Amino acid sequence: MRLDKWLWQARFFKTRSLAARYIETSRCRIDGRVVDKAHAAVTPGMVLTFALGPNVRVVRIVALGERRGPAPEARSLYEEIEPR
Repeated sequence: MRLDKWLWQARFFKTRSLAARYIETSRCRIDGRVVDKAHAAVTPGMVLTFALGPNVRVVRIVALGERRGPAPEARSLYEEIEPR
């Protein structure tokens, strides 16, 4: 699955285009490697590191979503590795 689509489905961003723009302009990491392409592939087990506001989020992808569902469903797509 594309990174921008996953971030949108996991409700880190309101729109997929905002997620894509963030990836291209900020330092987002997948398993420690800097990524600047929104089409980067993600799979369960990968670790994402990115800054949202004043917080650095480190999350492990648990599942790929079928749709952008409600917040409880979105939270089941990842697990926090470090506290915010």
